[in-house]
Amino acid sequence: MTPTATYSDQFAALATPAGAPAWLPALRQQAFERFTALGFPTTRNEEWHFTSVAPIAERPFKAIKPAATTLTASDLAPWILDPSWHRLVFVNGRFEPGLSQFSELPAEVEVATLSDALRESPEWLSAHLGKLAAFDAAAFTALNTAFMQDGVVIHVPKGETVELPLQILCLADAQAQGAAFHPRLLVVAEAQSQISLIETFAAMGGAEYLVNAVAEVTVADGARVDHYKVQQESTDAYHVSTVQVTQGRDSIYHSFSFAAGAALSRANIYTKLLGTGGEARLNGLYVLDGTQHADHQTFVEHIAEACASRELYKGILDGSSHGVFNGKVYVDPEAQKTDGKQTNKALLLSEQARVDTKPQLEIFADDVKCTHGATVGRLDELPLFYLKSRGIGAESAKALLTYAFAAEVLETIENDPLRLALERAVFERFTHASFE
Repeated sequence: MTPTATYSDQFAALATPAGAPAWLPALRQQAFERFTALGFPTTRNEEWHFTSVAPIAERPFKAIKPAATTLTASDLAPWILDPSWHRLVFVNGRFEPGLSQFSELPAEVEVATLSDALRESPEWLSAHLGKLAAFDAAAFTALNTAFMQDGVVIHVPKGETVELPLQILCLADAQAQGAAFHPRLLVVAEAQSQISLIETFAAMGGAEYLVNAVAEVTVADGARVDHYKVQQESTDAYHVSTVQVTQGRDSIYHSFSFAAGAALSRANIYTKLLGTGGEARLNGLYVLDGTQHADHQTFVEHIAEACASRELYKGILDGSSHGVFNGKVYVDPEAQKTDGKQTNKALLLSEQARVDTKPQLEIFADDVKCTHGATVGRLDELPLFYLKSRGIGAESAKALLTYAFAAEVLETIENDPLRLALERAVFERFTHASFE
């Protein structure tokens, strides 16, 4: 049986949601045919050279129809960053209205589940869904488009500001064993609008499952979108995500990716700066142990002039874990006065941990300021010696320096509750002490 055969059987049995528009089956069919033609990527593909998805391709992950959850709001406490925020909660891919709260959003701002939007706003949705996340050459995006059952659709009209952040919590429990989830996120932020989003992917227990998420984000002229993603899946799970962004004139897109879970994870973050004066900030931190594998791929396309991009990704690796960073900045001939900086740093805590890093610049304009660099190393012996000479034990000194390494990138998070939560997670992981 070929790796795609399981999905062929599932697709043949896939039911179109009740009340769905006529264009949806055609889109799904087109996407699935492309997935079948592409197959799962292999390490012969340059973009997947350091990441084998054989563990995903060889497992027969299947869609499930979970029962309504018995979880209560108190059960979600470890992942709810602020109870006052707007939030949508999905448990095993099923939307849980009783655990969600977003009725206090501004009246003009539209937030809905994908299944509701398909029934209530099919024409608007057809103009945006699947327009940025192309699947011609992206097998996982094609698979998501073919099987997407639910997700979140956000429309922020011109000039509107959503004051409180919106958290999207996707939680898996024991029912997720052997399941495949394909959540979709669509964000359209019109001119001069603002919104802050936190996507949290987490697990209760150690189920083995697949999350294959796709997000499409339109940031119009003068708009700002802060998009944070926290991946704390089961360490037996698999996680692949793709974010496709377009930015207009004087827009700001701020992305932060935190990866600490999953046996194998891959995060693709791509943005196109299409309007003069746009700014993209892509930052991230991955913390790995055991045999975990995390891969981050970024691609910033400077199409318009006088745009800026900043990237800072850091990794902390212990055990025999493996990290990958592949960042590319492309500068179009018309994108004069581009200002781009890309930095990747990795800290190896064991002899077996390893990192493959490949920052790239592809510049076709002559009036630009672009830099890139990467460092891979171990803890500096001099500060270790200094701390130990002051009476701090070797393990505590190592943990404090490791936390300090992470702090630089965590400080780029402008959302205080999220920054503090991630600082606490990193601090407690390496110091085995409570965070005060």
